[in-house]
This record gives sequence, C-alpha cells and structure tokens, in this order.
Amino acid sequence: MSIAEHDTRPAAASDTAPADIANTDTANTGTGGTDAPDAAPAPATMTMAAALNLALADALASDADVVVFGEDVGALGGVFRITDGLTARFGEDRCFDTPLAESGIIGTAVGMAMNGLRPVVEMQFDAFALPAFEQIVSHVAKLGNRTRGGVRMPLVIRIPFGGGIGGVEHHCDSSEAYYAHTPGLTVVSPSTPQDAYSLLRAAIASPDPVVFLEPKKLYWSKGEVDTTVTAEIGSARVARDGTDVTLLAYGASVALALEAAEVAAAEGRSVQVVDVRSLSPFDDETVTAAVRSTGRAVVIAEAPGFVSVASEIQARVFERCFEYLAAPVRRVTGFDTPYAPPKFEHWYLPDVDRVLDAIDTLHWDEDA
Repeated sequence: MSIAEHDTRPAAASDTAPADIANTDTANTGTGGTDAPDAAPAPATMTMAAALNLALADALASDADVVVFGEDVGALGGVFRITDGLTARFGEDRCFDTPLAESGIIGTAVGMAMNGLRPVVEMQFDAFALPAFEQIVSHVAKLGNRTRGGVRMPLVIRIPFGGGIGGVEHHCDSSEAYYAHTPGLTVVSPSTPQDAYSLLRAAIASPDPVVFLEPKKLYWSKGEVDTTVTAEIGSARVARDGTDVTLLAYGASVALALEAAEVAAAEGRSVQVVDVRSLSPFDDETVTAAVRSTGRAVVIAEAPGFVSVASEIQARVFERCFEYLAAPVRRVTGFDTPYAPPKFEHWYLPDVDRVLDAIDTLHWDEDA
C-alpha cells in the first residue's frame, strides 16, 4: 500500500485544503531562496492546515538554513497537505521526500542540525514516529547536555496526533507523554490556527529541539491568523474567562472544553478554559492563577489517563492550589486501552457529557 492511500481526511476537507492553503499564501512566488514579502499581510481567516503551511513557507522564505523533509512531503504535499506547494516554490533542496524510514529521517535531521541547518521533519502519523524514538530520546534530547551546550539541536519534529478522524491504530495515538517525560525536549500543541502559525514559527526559531504535536482533528478548523502575532513557548493562555470552575486542556481537547463551557453556561455555571498549549516547559504560573481564581479544576485530554500529561497537570495543580480547592481535581481522558476502532472511537474519546459529569462532581453548594 502506498503512503498516499493512508489519507484519511473527509472528502470535503481533502478537496478544499490545498485551495485554502493557496488562497492564504501571501508571500511572493518563486522556486527557492528567501523571497520574504515586503510587508506583513493583513490578518486572514484560514484553516489550521493553511496556517501551518504558511508558517513553513514564511520560515523557508526568511531563513535559507531551514529545510523541510519527510515521507511524501514533496510533490504530494504530505498526507494532510500541510507542505502543499513548498517543493514547487522553494525547490527540492529545501522541501523533499524521504524513504519510509523514520529513524533515518531523524538521524539525518540530527546531522543537519549539528552542521548549522534548521531541519523541520514530518512524522506522517503519531505512532509512525515510534521507530525513531530511540534517536529522539538518546540523541535529539541529549546532545546539548552531552556537549555542555557545545552542540545545539535547532530541530522541529512535526507529528500529527490524536483521534477524531476515523483512523485505525497507529494513526490516532496520543503519545505526548513519551516526549514530555523526556528532559531536553520542548513539547507544544496548538489548538487554533493562530497558535499553529505562531508556535510553529517560534519552534523553528528555537535553538533547541521541539516536538510539535498537531491535532489532526483540527486541521480543517478555521480562525483568524495574524502573522505579526508571536507566541512564547512555555506559556499557556486563558481561552475563556469564568469564575466557577477551570477546564485545563491542550490540542484538540481545547475545542471540546470550550464547547462544554458553552453548555455549562446555559446551565448556570461560569466556566473558565485554559489552553495549556506548552506541555514542556509547563506554565505553572498561568495555570495556578487560573485554578486559584475558581477553586475547581478539570483536566481534559484524549490520551489514556494512567501516567499521563493529564496526571502531571493534576498533580501540579494539587501541589500549588491545595488550600484554594473546593473539590478534588478531576480528569476526563481517553481510556487505558489501545485506541478504539473507527466505529467505536466516539466511545473512547472524551465528550461534552463526560466533561459536564466531571464538573457536577466538584462539591457544589447546592449539593450540600
């Protein structure tokens, strides 16, 4: 089976994504070099896929050391078309295909980064990155420390992750805990097109390795993107204000948290939503202030709950907010099983009802 046959996108999204990307590419056209636009474009509405494509294009245009490669990222534009048009514009030396060998992709990127380039590699699906895990943990994460800072790793590993697209196992995993647990790796996950653009530009500019987790369920979600807006790695953001309870989420779970907050508001509860977005380093200051302001918290994530990022967030909140809490911190996560088959993934993934059920357990006065 060819890699192209792994394209699991809905037909409508597949048909519109490349055009959407093309319509929002505001830089000058060309076949290579650094053809940066003369002036920043006005904010535009685009999909997350288009925002990621634009971030890659702008990085390639502004820095000749940036190179993009991976399986089918060249002429095809990637399974999810995130790299659509980049080879045609910048040439095969800047955006190119690789063999089906994830460990080889990462090993090549390590050598490039050691010699002054800024590689941005794509792991086609979340679990496809696992054959490269030894390279990532043993070398990408450790070279800076091993050389006392003498060798830096300005390397970005893009990984489409999470479920909600009707894919089978190895295509819908949430493997963020493996990377966040590894010292030496920065791990981020955007939830909006704006953060997709700004965080990816920040990741590419970083002198250290970044695992960039892209929630594939949100590739075709739309929002306004201002290319002059920057994002600081290591910072969370308050996505919605509220006074009764704080929902903490990242990636695709942020959209779920916002949906649950709307439903809860109709039931009379004021729900705050914090988009963690940076898993490592973690923004304790923003999260702690948010939870202390409401006294209640629920952590939402698609990954299994046992020994997870959600577990770590829950522990950090307990340690820093215990005297402010009116109730235990709850978690709403995927189940501790392998990812469900497509017909059953709606039972596996967190949903609004499960979030609202968790909120209802938080020792409200009316329950007394």
